[in-house]
Amino acid sequence: MSPADRPVAVGERRPARIRVGRGDLVVAVSYLALAVIVLSGQWRNTQSGYLIKSGQDQTMWEWFFAVTAHSVAHLQNPLGTDLQNFPAGVNMMANTAMFGVGVPLTPITLMFGPTVTFVLVLTLGLSGTAFAWYRLFSRELAESRLAAAIGGLFCGFAPAMISHANAHPNFVALLLLPIIAGVIIRLARRMTTGGDAGEGKPRRRIRDGVALGLLVAMQIALGEEPLLIFALAFGLFAVVYYLHAPRTGLRTLRALVPTVALAAVITVMLTEIPLWWQFFGPQSYRSIDHGPMGNDLKALVQFPSESLGGMFAPGQYVAINETEQNAYFGWPLLLLLTITGALLWRARVVRAAGAVIVVFGVLSLGAVAMLGRQSTGIELPWHWAEHVPLLNTVLETRLTMAAIPAIAVILALATDRAVASWRQSAGDWKPLAWFAALTLALLPLAPTVLPVTERAPTPEFFADGTVRDYVSGGSVVTVPPPRPADARALRWQADANFDFALAGGYFVGPTGTTKKGIYGPETRPTTALLVQAQDTGVVPDIDADARTRALDDLRFWQADVVVLPSTKNVDVLRTTMTRLLSVAPTRVEDVWLWDVRVLR
Repeated sequence: MSPADRPVAVGERRPARIRVGRGDLVVAVSYLALAVIVLSGQWRNTQSGYLIKSGQDQTMWEWFFAVTAHSVAHLQNPLGTDLQNFPAGVNMMANTAMFGVGVPLTPITLMFGPTVTFVLVLTLGLSGTAFAWYRLFSRELAESRLAAAIGGLFCGFAPAMISHANAHPNFVALLLLPIIAGVIIRLARRMTTGGDAGEGKPRRRIRDGVALGLLVAMQIALGEEPLLIFALAFGLFAVVYYLHAPRTGLRTLRALVPTVALAAVITVMLTEIPLWWQFFGPQSYRSIDHGPMGNDLKALVQFPSESLGGMFAPGQYVAINETEQNAYFGWPLLLLLTITGALLWRARVVRAAGAVIVVFGVLSLGAVAMLGRQSTGIELPWHWAEHVPLLNTVLETRLTMAAIPAIAVILALATDRAVASWRQSAGDWKPLAWFAALTLALLPLAPTVLPVTERAPTPEFFADGTVRDYVSGGSVVTVPPPRPADARALRWQADANFDFALAGGYFVGPTGTTKKGIYGPETRPTTALLVQAQDTGVVPDIDADARTRALDDLRFWQADVVVLPSTKNVDVLRTTMTRLLSVAPTRVEDVWLWDVRVLR
């Protein structure tokens, strides 16, 4: 096997290619163009377009970016706010607000609005993640730029990435993870080959430790859950990689410890205040119970909905929701990986990647294996892993995202060998067979344009600032209050420049004395009554107890005004609220309202 046919091992040295050449630029522009195409529906309409499969998550993320920009512009603490869930407020650090992009993009948000920030982060997240993995593969794995580009393409545009691009920028902007991996790999190589010897060793370790600490701190500011999954997968990869030479592995580990320890100290120094706020600050919570969130076995072999395969060969819908299609690798790719892995099994990097794919694939299935939404009764390792602190906050379906770069490693390595064989013998049929098989495996996963719908405009009462005439330090209570199922009021508040606080909202916060995390606030009796009226279209029975509870809830919310915009079953809601307050509403512009400041 020639040097061009094999990956660069951790103990070897390859000249670093720091400069971005013309070929790298072509790859980067291609990734960016593909990301723009995938999100072109949203880019064409950043005023009123809405990614239809995001549920209420796009509204929530836009609110996060908008309130972060508002806090920065007004020199307020961005880690917490009482602008929703008034008066208790929201712990922004415990809600993955992505300060790592929200803060630096404040000028964009203030000038062009949070939707532009939202779609910009998604676009640069997809393309940037692909390019960062491409750079790592081109430096550490493959001689062929084509091979590295295919690996980067899969990392940036895998089914899970496209699914999360509907609503979850924290699981799309993952470009720092391959950079962190590259730093650790280069540290291990230098230490293993004795490159850290000499008088400059302490200074170099300090420099490397600071760089690694900065990168990890920055990733924490982008998303902690992806960092946790990556750390676990990278650790497993390293263990399996060194299984054949445990002494070398231990020697490398001992050499890395001082630098990694320094990096940990730097990370803690930079993030201790935000992390304290997240875990111990106002409205913090200890854990969140998601319930069973594992991948269905069918999800591993089917095609994602937003792909060519999903268009022409859709399978049974077994995903948790449209934004969590974290597996969906398709049976052709899994078949290709199985055959390729067997043929390349002698390569350590393939064995390590295969271990990551299998282990995290099994863990992602949850505590009990499901097939076609039916329980098989087979208990799986997650049954025990879900009780481990930190792991119990992870949606187990997302663990398959650890397999994405591992799959890309195998595809890139096999492609690199195919290219090398082709260069040696243009008539060799095996490279042609590989590229044909690769095309058949990846073409069904090619992403399609994410669908966009038109969202209803913000009521004029909020948009033109009239709401300011009715608030005096309390909250606005919309009918019904915003909640995870309907968070539109968060958009109205942002369009009103955060001139008022909202009762209710869409966030994660604590409940009861156990401080267990839940989505949205604890349901108040009046909220439940109004939601029931809207869903059923029937005015519920209103007695004295219901009126008393309504007044108690308004005092709890410190309400200034109750507002009913145009919505589903608006007449039923108006009648219900009128009977609860025993006062008729006033029509102001395009809303009905009840001024309840007298109750405070």
